[in-house]
Amino acid sequence: MSSIHIRRAEKKDCPRMMELVRELALYEKAPEQVTVTMEHFEESGFGPNPVWWAFVAESEGVITGLALYYIRYSTWKGKRMFLEDIIVTERARGQGIGKLLFDRLLVEAKEKKLSGMVWQVLDWNEPAINFYKKYNAKFDPEWLNVSIDIES
Repeated sequence: MSSIHIRRAEKKDCPRMMELVRELALYEKAPEQVTVTMEHFEESGFGPNPVWWAFVAESEGVITGLALYYIRYSTWKGKRMFLEDIIVTERARGQGIGKLLFDRLLVEAKEKKLSGMVWQVLDWNEPAINFYKKYNAKFDPEWLNVSIDIES
């Protein structure tokens, strides 16, 4: 783990970050659902009004993982971190990279005085579920995911 460096993502990292996002979508059996353009992705993270932030894991100059989050607001809990994606490229799994990224997110949430962190995990993704259980994460069986796509 000593050769793995966790740092804040920079705009120049966006192409590699999108490669990891596509790898995750393929793993989650939904590659066709990645429709964001590089321009929109970069603008959303590094434009004048960013809506997401990220950390990357780098080893020997290659980004092997990322953790992308944004801040959401709960009328019950206040400001919370929403972990959109935590991704470690398949060939780098098992090296503790996910733990380093997740631990860095927890530090970030504390530094920003957020009340907690929330995220989603697919019910069949046993490796991810087992990873989160190591942190004593609470799994909520009552809520359903709901969304609407807006056509332009």
